[in-house]
Formats: sequence, C-alpha cells, structure tokens
Amino acid sequence: MDDVSQMMAASRPGTKIGRFRWRVCAMLLAATTINYIDRQVFGVLAPFLQDKIGWNEIEYGHIVTAFQAAYAIGLLCAGAVIDKFGTRIGYALAIGIWSLAAMGHSLATGVVSFAVARFALGLGESGNFPAAIKAVAEWFPQRERALAAGIFNSGSNIGAIAAPLLVPIAAAKWGWQAAFLFTGALSATWLLVWLLTYRTPDQQPRLSAAERAYIGHEPPAPRARVPWSKLLRYRQSWAMVAAKFITDPIWWFFIFWLPKFLHATYGLSLLGLGPPLIVIFVLADLGSISGGWLAGRLIRSGWSVNRARKGAMLICALMIVPVIFAAKANNLWLAVALVGLATAGHQGWSANVYTLASDMFPRHAVASVVGIGGFAGAVGGMLISTVIGLLLQATGSYVPVFMMAGFAYLLALVVVQWLVPRLEPARLDEPPSATSPPSPIVAAE
Repeated sequence: MDDVSQMMAASRPGTKIGRFRWRVCAMLLAATTINYIDRQVFGVLAPFLQDKIGWNEIEYGHIVTAFQAAYAIGLLCAGAVIDKFGTRIGYALAIGIWSLAAMGHSLATGVVSFAVARFALGLGESGNFPAAIKAVAEWFPQRERALAAGIFNSGSNIGAIAAPLLVPIAAAKWGWQAAFLFTGALSATWLLVWLLTYRTPDQQPRLSAAERAYIGHEPPAPRARVPWSKLLRYRQSWAMVAAKFITDPIWWFFIFWLPKFLHATYGLSLLGLGPPLIVIFVLADLGSISGGWLAGRLIRSGWSVNRARKGAMLICALMIVPVIFAAKANNLWLAVALVGLATAGHQGWSANVYTLASDMFPRHAVASVVGIGGFAGAVGGMLISTVIGLLLQATGSYVPVFMMAGFAYLLALVVVQWLVPRLEPARLDEPPSATSPPSPIVAAE
C-alpha cells in the first residue's frame, strides 16, 4: 500500500489508528522528569548547603550561572548534533553526559567544585529539549504536537515535585551526596531503555500502517544540518529567540531561588519545604498539559494554528501577572497559590513556545531552532542569576524579581506577534521574504 492509500485509510471513520506514538511520549516524559530531578536537587538543598559550605548570595548566583553558561554553550551544538546524528544517538549522548555529571556533584566540597559539577550538568542537559521536540516532530501530526510537548514538558514539574519529596529524606538519612548519586543512576537506567527501544516511525516495526499514515509522511530528512547562520536570517527563528530569552529566566528563578525564598521568608526547614514546593509544581504540571491541550482543542474547533497558538499563549501570560504580589504575601499558602498559578502559566506557555518550532520549520531543522531558542533562554538566565544574586546581597528583597516575572510573558508575546504575525512557515530552500521585521499590527489569522 502506498503512502497516499495509507493516509486515506487512516482517515476513514472507525479506523483503529493505534497509540504507539504515546509510548514514545511517555519516554520523553520520563527523560524530562529525570532531567529536572537532577537540576532541582541542588535547588532544594541550596539553603542548607549554603549554611554548611558558607557561600553568600553572590557566590550562589555564580554557581547557578555556571550551569546556565554550560547550558548555553551546549545549545550552540546540541541541536546541530541531534539533527545530524538523529534523535536516538543524540539524546543518548546528552543523557550519558548529564548522568555522569549528576553523580559528580557528590564529590564537590566548595563553591568552585560545585560550579564545575553544575557546568558539566548544564552541558549534558542542554540536549534534552532539542531532542525531545525533534522526537515529537517525528512521531506526531501537527494537531497533536502541542499536547505531546505539554505532556513531556510536564516532566519538568514532576521532577520538581519528586525532588522535594525524595531529596530531604535521602539527605537526612544518608547524607546530601546520596541524592546526587541516586538521580545519576536514574539517568543511566533511562539511557539503556532508550537505546534498546527508540526508532523513528519509518524504522519502527511495531508501528501499525494506520498509525504511520496518521502521523504523516515527509520525505527523509537530509543528514546535513542547517547552520545557525542560515536559520538566523529568518524572523521565525528570532521569534523563538525572543520568547525564550525573555521568559526562560523566570523559570530559572523559580527552580533555583524558590526554595531559598520560602526558607528566607517563612523560615521553612528542609523537610518543611516539601509540601509548598509540591503544590506549586503540581499546579505547574497541570498548566503544562492544559496549555498544550488548549491549543490543540482550539485547532480542532476550527481555529487557525496561528490564532490557537497565540490565544493559548495569551491566556498563559495573563495567569502569571498576579505573581507580582507574591513577595508581599503575609501568608505562606497565599504566596504558594500565586507562585503556583504563575508556574502553571509558564509551563502552558512553554508547551506552546516549543511547538512554535515545529509549526514554522521542517523536521530536519526543528532541533537546531529549539537549540537557538534554548541558547537565548540560557543567556537570559545567566544575566538574571547574576542580577538576582547582587540584588539579594544588597537589599534582601524579592519584590523587583517578582515584578519582572509578572510582566515578562506579555512583553514576549508582543514581540512574537511583531515578528511572526501569521506563523508562516520558514522556507529554507528560498531566501527570506524580507529583511526587516513585519508590522506589529495583529493579523486575524
């Protein structure tokens, strides 16, 4: 049966499509969960490692910056490596590096050694999202990609939930080094399963013909990568850069400073951090899945991809605005509710931002575009980590940081709309249609 016949058969009412693609999504969810457990261990332990080792706010900012600098450097080549060698091998290389780096934290004894361990972890973890988004582009039709991205991206919240559940117990019972060794072992286990099971749809013998047709057929992706110098000629790439540069630093703040904020403001102990952090990241998890679901639901209702994607992003951006009041909340659980709503909004936003890459670029360029966006987000994170460290050391106030968080997403959406008012695909085989940005006037579609 040829491709056209398979596609027609898959579209007939009553045809059983199959759900193998969701098994792939489950593996991406597991990898992202482990990814965030690995990075969140340090954030959960930070208030108490700070007392034990003796770093100040500025030095803590430098340690966080080391991770983000490596993350940015890794993204310079992660997307290109994954596009060149394929999702299976590229993802395996990334998780192999971050598994070793996670376990290496157990050997750290001071500011410099922790910074080195964080730097190595950042290099490995930089490959997670470019690889996962590429896998989604390979395994899902366009109308399901935001939902799939939202599901695997929810692993960042599951990891952030698991860390405050497991880390305090492990640290109290076996010492803080045990937490880093345990998460590194999880990464190594996932790596083995991935290498044994993952294949692209055209190479997966367990995939039914109907589901293969439903996923959709594209010509085989070229092995030669698309260089960043070419991708950066297109407004679509700069839309990803802007969205990630402006908003990713806010998520880094939640990950690395939230435990310190709760400890400093409400006097929470290591074990006491668990419940509020769990509530916050459960809400973030719901936001990730709901944000992806919402865009897909709007598309199925007849909205254009452009209108549905940006409509979902606007709703998510508005959810984050109330976090400006969190620093002055006189009750722990009011602060938790405000921050939880913001993290839910961020993750719903993030699911749709990641999907912008597959909306606007062919599959063979998706990982590189996500890498460009991730690089921009990591650079933004480096800048805000340094600023927050200096600010807290000088004033001890979180108010300006939460003010930035509240309005960053609306600003980012305005810039995205200005750059890509219609989400038109980037035609990489043709020169850019214009050298100047489009008019910021909102387009109907």
